[in-house]
Amino acid sequence: MERVAIIGASMTKFGQREEWVQELLAEAGLECLEDAGVDAETVKHLYVSNMASGEFEGQTGVMNGLAHDIGAVPAYTQRIDQTSSSGGAGIYAAWQSVASGASEMTLLVGGEKMTHRTTGEATDVIASLTHPVEYKTGVTLPSFAGMTARHYLERFDAPRESLAKVASKNHKNGVDNPHAQFQKEVDVDTVLESPIVADPLRLYDFCPITDGSAALMLCPESVAQEYTDEYVVISGIDGATDTHVVHEREDPTVMGGVVESGEGAYEMSGRDPDDIDVAELHDMFTILEFLQMEGLGFAEQGEAWELVEEGYTERDTGELPVNTSGGLKSKGHPLGASGVAQGVEIYEQLMGEAGDRQVDAEVGLCCNVGGFGNCVITTIMEAAR
Repeated sequence: MERVAIIGASMTKFGQREEWVQELLAEAGLECLEDAGVDAETVKHLYVSNMASGEFEGQTGVMNGLAHDIGAVPAYTQRIDQTSSSGGAGIYAAWQSVASGASEMTLLVGGEKMTHRTTGEATDVIASLTHPVEYKTGVTLPSFAGMTARHYLERFDAPRESLAKVASKNHKNGVDNPHAQFQKEVDVDTVLESPIVADPLRLYDFCPITDGSAALMLCPESVAQEYTDEYVVISGIDGATDTHVVHEREDPTVMGGVVESGEGAYEMSGRDPDDIDVAELHDMFTILEFLQMEGLGFAEQGEAWELVEEGYTERDTGELPVNTSGGLKSKGHPLGASGVAQGVEIYEQLMGEAGDRQVDAEVGLCCNVGGFGNCVITTIMEAAR
């Protein structure tokens, strides 16, 4: 099977945008076409990662509308919804379309419009991804995060400050990302003194509600070489699910979907955790960064907090920079766009195009989580220049 390459990427400004989802998707799609040097008519498959345009805006058919808006008719179109891991699922779908030989040029665009809704309304839309048994009792993802964080801190004797350091680190990285929603540093004390949301987690332990879009262009490696001498290949990718009812898990501090998808991606790529130079993890809540680090083999169970305390994940001095983009915490979390934006960050790091965020990297990983680990996509990319 021929390797699948990425030859272009784009990301809009994340934050509170006036544009609606259709316009946001077109903005990223057109920028990606330009970055890749590909004519819209060349696109054979067009995928749109989007969780809830119908619920948020009353707008469906966004994939067909995008094909029209960017001039990609008559490309095959499909909307990818895998809750908050829709972006990662879109990368998987786009990879499959190329790897199977069905398409020689596949454009993936992820986007969401959320900020026009109140926090309560947006939270309710997102909470609808939980199991009906949980949803009808008023359970939300922040409540799962709070309970898991409390259990983790007590079980592994981790200091509360270690979670605050995740938030502070990612905000610091976001300062150098011109597309990030929040471009300001936040110190540990500010995190610890912010309002409680779900004890022990506070406001700055959570990512914001966000508008935005991002895009990637995928094709076979032989086709990539017709366009450029420098590109990135997807060397490993896999997806997995965990129990939909969170309380049925044997260990609430282990995300089975992260473990399984990570193992699949490592096996496909021939890589292991020690080979990864940079990682984008789904820090919708600070505790998720710990759980993914452990599930992906970067730390033993219950020890991720120690690596954070030691500076292991720092961008400029750490052995494994995590969330150089600012993560969901600082960059923002426009549901369907988030996993695609993770891929954009890894692509730019491997291409040496990350500007002030640049680290020394040849192999990168991104992990996009749906719900509270209900579904997960892990992707490994490598520089091919």
